[in-house]
Amino acid sequence: MNAKATFGAGCFWGVEAAFRRIDGVVETKVGYAGGRTQNPTYQQVCYEGTGHAEVVEVTYDPQRVVYEQLLAVFFAEHDPTQVNRQGPDIGDQYRSVVFVHDEAQRAAAETARARVQERIGRPVATVIEAAPTFWPAEEYHQQYLEKRGLASCHVTLAS
Repeated sequence: MNAKATFGAGCFWGVEAAFRRIDGVVETKVGYAGGRTQNPTYQQVCYEGTGHAEVVEVTYDPQRVVYEQLLAVFFAEHDPTQVNRQGPDIGDQYRSVVFVHDEAQRAAAETARARVQERIGRPVATVIEAAPTFWPAEEYHQQYLEKRGLASCHVTLAS
């Protein structure tokens, strides 16, 4: 039986591309979560203060990839010390967030965040919250980089 994981790590395009490369990831969708507006649009999320984060919903086969591996990719794909920004992208829609779907995911996310904190020695801004409603982004955002022949748009955190 497949499971879901939801991550916000800045612009969702590069994060989605990273998760799509993992054996055991069955499907990815980019979208919005954690805000006040129902069925938000990209325009609203970027310019109208909806409170939503740009996120990637990952459907995965836990027999082929464990949640901790997904967390490792999440933390490697962005700078978790940034508050409401990643690189040139600024705003709460770019916050670092793990939306957990159960208590096992919460425990794993808290452990992973603590390990990252120990490793980098700077305050980690990643928040861990219960998974709210996921609102899929517009179709043109789905697999955006892949459709354009690109592999990544993120700078990874140096060790």
